Amino acid sequence: MATRNVVLSQHQHELVESLVKSGRYQNASEVLREGLRLLEREQVEEAAKVGVLRQASEQGWSDLASGRFDDIDDESLDDFVGQLGVRAAKTQSAG
Repeated sequence: MATRNVVLSQHQHELVESLVKSGRYQNASEVLREGLRLLEREQVEEAAKVGVLRQASEQGWSDLASGRFDDIDDESLDDFVGQLGVRAAKTQSAG
């Protein structure tokens, strides 16, 4: 297993120490490995979100280019968005 030296702020040092003292972790290395696992998971989830948003934007641009859209005037926008929310809530509760 590779060995690294890391520099922690006082706050980070105290946090690691308190987690070890709590008994949840046996040593500082376990705390840091857990932190890295969480960071890795967060990055995977963020990448997945970006992928979904990218796909949605591509679909939106495609729909726009193909004329598949509703043109809503400024005065009706709030009502239109509210109706979308109602439809989404119904879809969510039905699923």
